[in-house]
Amino acid sequence: MRRGARTAAKRLIAGLALGLLSLEVEAADIPLKAPRPQPAFDWSGLYFGAHAGFGRGFSDATLADPAFAATGNFFGGPFGGLQAGYNFQLPSRIVLGLEADVTFPNYIHGNSVISSLATAKSLVFDQMDFVGSLRGRAGYAAGPWLFYATGGLAFSGERFLNTPADGNDEKRLNMRPGWIAGGGAEFAFAPHWTLRLEYLYSQFQNATVQFASGAQSASTLNFQQIRVGLNRKIDWPAGSDPLPALVDPESDRWEIHGQTTYLPQGYPAFRAAYSGPNSLTPAPQTQATWSSSLFINTRLWEGGELYYTPELLQGFGLNDTVGLGGFPNGEAQKSNFPYPHYNTSRLFLRQTFGFGGEQEELASGPTQLASKVDVSRLTVQAGKFAVIDIFDGNAYAKDTRKDFMNWSIWAPGAFDYSADKVGLTYGATAELNQKQWALRAGYFLMLGKSNTNNFDTRVPERGNYVLELETRWSLFSLPGKLRTIGWFNSAFSGSYRETLDNPALMLDISQTRAGRIKYGYVLNLEQALSDDVGLFGRWSWNDGKTEIMAFTDIDASLAGGVSIKGARWGRPDDVIGIGGVVNALSKDHRDFIAAGGIGILIGDGALNYRRERIFETYYAYALNKQITLTADYQFIANPAYNADRGPVSIFSGRFHAEF
Repeated sequence: MRRGARTAAKRLIAGLALGLLSLEVEAADIPLKAPRPQPAFDWSGLYFGAHAGFGRGFSDATLADPAFAATGNFFGGPFGGLQAGYNFQLPSRIVLGLEADVTFPNYIHGNSVISSLATAKSLVFDQMDFVGSLRGRAGYAAGPWLFYATGGLAFSGERFLNTPADGNDEKRLNMRPGWIAGGGAEFAFAPHWTLRLEYLYSQFQNATVQFASGAQSASTLNFQQIRVGLNRKIDWPAGSDPLPALVDPESDRWEIHGQTTYLPQGYPAFRAAYSGPNSLTPAPQTQATWSSSLFINTRLWEGGELYYTPELLQGFGLNDTVGLGGFPNGEAQKSNFPYPHYNTSRLFLRQTFGFGGEQEELASGPTQLASKVDVSRLTVQAGKFAVIDIFDGNAYAKDTRKDFMNWSIWAPGAFDYSADKVGLTYGATAELNQKQWALRAGYFLMLGKSNTNNFDTRVPERGNYVLELETRWSLFSLPGKLRTIGWFNSAFSGSYRETLDNPALMLDISQTRAGRIKYGYVLNLEQALSDDVGLFGRWSWNDGKTEIMAFTDIDASLAGGVSIKGARWGRPDDVIGIGGVVNALSKDHRDFIAAGGIGILIGDGALNYRRERIFETYYAYALNKQITLTADYQFIANPAYNADRGPVSIFSGRFHAEF
């Protein structure tokens, strides 16, 4: 019995051993992979980035001239800026760092006015131009998170402006030192990218400013910020090329692009029989504009995308961006900025619905995530953007940062599309795309008054309505397109003829403003002649009865030209552009200007009417794929439609870099 039990036990153990061995062999045939532990983010190294958020400040201010006035004022609004720094992470995961930053208010004037005071003799404004700091940081790294406190030195740049009752305007620049403290949390969402949320409080020294007129202004200042920042860590291996590493998106769910454009312009003296309030000054002049942008694009879900473009704008158009119908600098803002100003230039949601069938690749770009989509699709977009982001595309004359600079060559001059003073609006569009055609429609908020930053929110009573049909073809295997646009504006606008017919109004067109309709159309043609040569043309027209709301003083415009790539002379990324345009005014519009009326961009006080004629040519020299230098020349006959002035020759340069 015992011997039988022992034999059974041996057989059981042997069977178990064979079973385990069999399982081992089978397991050995299965290629199992243990999960690889993710390395902790190393915060050590240089970084640079940008931020945006909301700021709020307070100032107690007094004015004595010798009359006395006092006020306490809250101010603030959106802002944005840049930062750079260095972190050092200890083995204990304590992180120490040093960071410098500068922040600029947005372009809405009232958001940066620290205080305003008035007496019978003086009117004084204190306006913030920028704030900045040099701060130490100390924090603790927990996985991909960094929690930190920060503090250090702060500074604020501002201008005091006085308009005396008697005498000329006075300006005093002032720099306030101070201190800053705060804290935040930062998250490493990719190997080289971090996102942060932080709060900062600044206290600045009191300022006292004495004007030559005898007025004296004194004030206190504190400022709080809550902001979101995006940083790019720099840890290039020795000997590697830094630029490809910098622009590597590290994910197919998001992309980050950027650009900067510096555009100086000038002209020599020209003939002018007379000048008015909106005339191009006949004396020699030079000005420049500068813009820098980030394009932060995210794929939210299938077909759903979010686009955000923070931007810094600085500079002046020639003659404060007046004096011509076809203005020579597409980067010139109608609001002139001596210091950079922040703007959210794009913030919109895009949803694409595919209908199946053939697909095509959409290339990565500043406002386009790389993706593969159905050719047959419906795309809906809503948010803040420019009307001509969607409408009036053209392969050869569209982007003032890369090709033609003149407003009436890169855009249809008579298309009075809705836009604030920096060219943006709020709206929604829908696009139905097929292989040989596309149909686009859009509605946009219209300005409350001509040439302002305020929008009329009476939807749909007021607005800019746009419809575009794009047809496509191939001519000798070379692509071509025709875009036909119809549009109308329902706006609170004035009438040229009603203003002229009532002498009591003294040419004040604002006295005739009422709800009115303005309409027009655009024909936009492009045709490739070879892989390196393309033609373009535009014809645009509007009824010309009511004041221009947003774009420029043009009621009819015919433009055309050619774009030539440099492959034939061994410079395939270089481009030569040659174009011209003839602009015209309607009879009501020209009569109003001739009588001494003032348009959105023109007004010489009198008018010997001729069509405005513009010739432009440029050579864009590509230093590499990211950096381009451009030389540009424009000849303008009859500036602002006036044969008694001009012609004028405008010389321009352009530095453009992008990633």
